[in-house]
Amino acid sequence: MVDPKGLASTASTASTDADAIDELRAQWHRERPDMDAASLDAMALVGRIKRADHLLSKGMKPVFAEHGLEFPEFDVLATLRRVGAPHELTAGGLLKSAMVTSGAITNRLDKLERKGLIERRPDPSDRRAIRVRLTEAGRELVDRAVVDHVANEERMLGALTAEERGALDGALRRLLVSLGDTHLG
Repeated sequence: MVDPKGLASTASTASTDADAIDELRAQWHRERPDMDAASLDAMALVGRIKRADHLLSKGMKPVFAEHGLEFPEFDVLATLRRVGAPHELTAGGLLKSAMVTSGAITNRLDKLERKGLIERRPDPSDRRAIRVRLTEAGRELVDRAVVDHVANEERMLGALTAEERGALDGALRRLLVSLGDTHLG
């Protein structure tokens, strides 16, 4: 296959529309013609994944803002909501799910507690642990926000057919498993 910039490529695409990564790939091909197409394809694919993450994250911000949240706050609320009643985890459990430092999770919890969306209390079975529970206001907010969030994700993925979404989902799942991402925490 030949990409939109005229470079040989082993990657196949359903469209000939060029994106920003095509330009970067062409620059590398110009500057390093010794690099083979497979290497440039790998660089382009990783670049597209990273760029898509950035653009999707940017596209999610307005929806969270409509609910008075930032993504990290929504992440905590959604984590507590999806674990089921009583919508409670230890701070350590949240830390594992969020993949951030303990200082970052403490900051998130402080903000959410000030907003009345979570409450923290000592764990009755372990005096050293803190349990974090979604308040009724937190549950109501995350239930509203998640509906808008999913609708926004559907909108952002609108350029892909159901078949393309399925193929991309399967390919990314295989990649994540190969990288060791097989369960939360």
